[in-house]
Amino acid sequence: MESSLEIGFLRVSERAAIAAARTMGYGKRKYSDQVAVESMREELNRLKMRGTVVIGEGERDKAPMLYVGEPLGRGWTEGEIYPEIDIAVDPLEGTNLCATGSAGAIAVLAASEKGGLLNAPDVYMDKIVVGPTAGDYVNLNQSVGENLNQIAEAFKRDVNELTIVVLDRERHHDLIAQIREAGARIKLITDGDLSAGVSAAVRGTGIHAAMGIGGAPEGVLAAAAMRCLSGRMQGRLKPLEKWQEERLRSMGYLDGNRVFDTRDLASGNDILFCATGVTDGDLLRGVRFFGEGIRVSSLFMSLKSNVIRFVDTIYREEGSKLAISFT
Repeated sequence: MESSLEIGFLRVSERAAIAAARTMGYGKRKYSDQVAVESMREELNRLKMRGTVVIGEGERDKAPMLYVGEPLGRGWTEGEIYPEIDIAVDPLEGTNLCATGSAGAIAVLAASEKGGLLNAPDVYMDKIVVGPTAGDYVNLNQSVGENLNQIAEAFKRDVNELTIVVLDRERHHDLIAQIREAGARIKLITDGDLSAGVSAAVRGTGIHAAMGIGGAPEGVLAAAAMRCLSGRMQGRLKPLEKWQEERLRSMGYLDGNRVFDTRDLASGNDILFCATGVTDGDLLRGVRFFGEGIRVSSLFMSLKSNVIRFVDTIYREEGSKLAISFT
């Protein structure tokens, strides 16, 4: 993709994060999500592309969300020939986190050339996410204990030195028990398994793997990040309700035992991934408002350029005389 699109996508996630951060602590999760969606849509429509949402907030019913199939970008209204781009978005991962002012809320976007991201059904997925160190050592068909022993071997550590992130949900009762039985430490989180998965592939976060059942669309976003980070994401579709089983059948997903690997979920050769912190977390700092402007922290990755950047951006207020200090 052109460098102008790379910069544009980064701006998209930053603007969505800023919009959501203005509502932090209001206790209105739907409102926080709504303003992030509106900001993201507005910025995406400024870009010189023919974009199509393949992972979005809503369904194809043209709800006031970024719905699957929604066309975005100037290429749909202007006569110019612009690149066709598939887009996966989570304008506010961790709506509850933002609403309560808790840590770990982020704004996320991934993009690829047309056909490079799986149009995953909006159901649950059993996942395991690791960074490049343990990428060749895990397999979702193995037991929890076997995977933890393999991860420990990859890091040349004992299992009791590993930290595994798991969503604090009733459905993970058995998983948590198995991790504890194996001897690994657990970090339970209330929301945000996507940011947890990315954290597992970034050194310095103290996270060695993310495990458990979360959304399949978030699995595609995690896989896009893993492609850029040389990590690994495996997932198996896991319908938990009758309507989810019917949805899978209607979309042609008939093999309930199939394990989707990283490249099955994000097959593109030109993948971009952007995440911007809304509230402070293990991976990114949250949006900071001050008298002369707004400061945001983002993670930007490009598979084709083989670039990973942690970006610190300041949006100055008009007419401000901002003095910068580095700490």
